Amino acid sequence: MVQEFCRWLGDTAWSVGLRESIWIYPIVETAHVLGLALFAGLAVMLDLRLIGLALRGVPVTQFFARVAPWMWAGFALMVISGALLFSSDPVRLQGNVFFAVKLLLIALAGLNAAVFHVTTYRDVAAWDVAAAPPPRARLAGLLSLTLWAGIISLGKLIAYARS
Repeated sequence: MVQEFCRWLGDTAWSVGLRESIWIYPIVETAHVLGLALFAGLAVMLDLRLIGLALRGVPVTQFFARVAPWMWAGFALMVISGALLFSSDPVRLQGNVFFAVKLLLIALAGLNAAVFHVTTYRDVAAWDVAAAPPPRARLAGLLSLTLWAGIISLGKLIAYARS
């Protein structure tokens, strides 16, 4: 069923046009990289704060409040441009092991963030200004750093997979 959908999507005028465009595909790919840079750059800083390695004098809530809108903007740009990139060659990508593992790691990164926000971050008032946040916050930051490093690496490797 997934293969059928990918074949249908790959044969649409939109997909063919995007795939064969001299300008549109590179623009979409550039938007993806810029969204990634915006999101990941800020996420790394937040994760380093959670681990206790950077911005130790800045309250976590203050830092998060300032960067969250920019992180969401980068994430939205990444998701939209990523969906467009997928639609340009869905048949090849659905069989790409690096792409599959990348999607799995994205899901795990989302789960990590959700668990952090509904558990550890709920008690942020108790550790907001601490130079070294509690172990669960540090673990969430370390997991996030690790997962996003994997996601970025796999994203680059997608182009080199033999399908």
